[in-house]
Amino acid sequence: MDRVDLWGMFLLGLLGTGHCIGMCGPLIFAFPGRTGRFLPHVLYHLGRVTTYTVIGGIMGGIGQLMAGAAAGSGAGGVVMVKVSLWLVASALLLVLGITRLGIVREPGWLNFVSPERMPGFKNVLEGAAGNRGQAAFFLMGVMLGFLPCGLSYGAFAQALGNASAVQGILATLAFALGTAPGLILLGTGASALFSRYRRQSDIISGILMIYMAVKMGFKAIRMVL
Repeated sequence: MDRVDLWGMFLLGLLGTGHCIGMCGPLIFAFPGRTGRFLPHVLYHLGRVTTYTVIGGIMGGIGQLMAGAAAGSGAGGVVMVKVSLWLVASALLLVLGITRLGIVREPGWLNFVSPERMPGFKNVLEGAAGNRGQAAFFLMGVMLGFLPCGLSYGAFAQALGNASAVQGILATLAFALGTAPGLILLGTGASALFSRYRRQSDIISGILMIYMAVKMGFKAIRMVL
């Protein structure tokens, strides 16, 4: 994955700040925000970044394993697996990019994975709400990293298409770091600015996702021609 792609993933996260504030803002106010301290915010976002990078590594690892399994059938098998992964990832990015533009609604399957289904989720929220130790905020970030979100799912699709665990980690890490500044500055004038231009940032991030989809699709087509 080249530097341009990593910067693109970081920019995707940064442009999605308005969306993130709308989705995660109330949770940040209700939990780390109520402590009046900075460390709970850092731990919460560290947990969220951890979830994103682990999922990115898993998605990239799945693609890598599929390509490795196809190696036994020769170079042609590896090529076909990579092309298939790129086309699947491209299709996902395209759909999710179109939803960011507001042309269609987000697909219902985005809600398939939800933190509420995870064991211990209620206890973690109660621990954070009661300020029962700093670890609760990290665990809350880990679990809320699974919130259904078209932007993060787009980043996971990119990781899958990379067909490399390491590159999957780097891609989602860049995306997660892009989402962090606005959320850390939540409650300041900077977050108000992100919220004010949320629609514009959604459009730009949607265009960026569509660009990534087209680029990956073009790479797949070029490999088979």
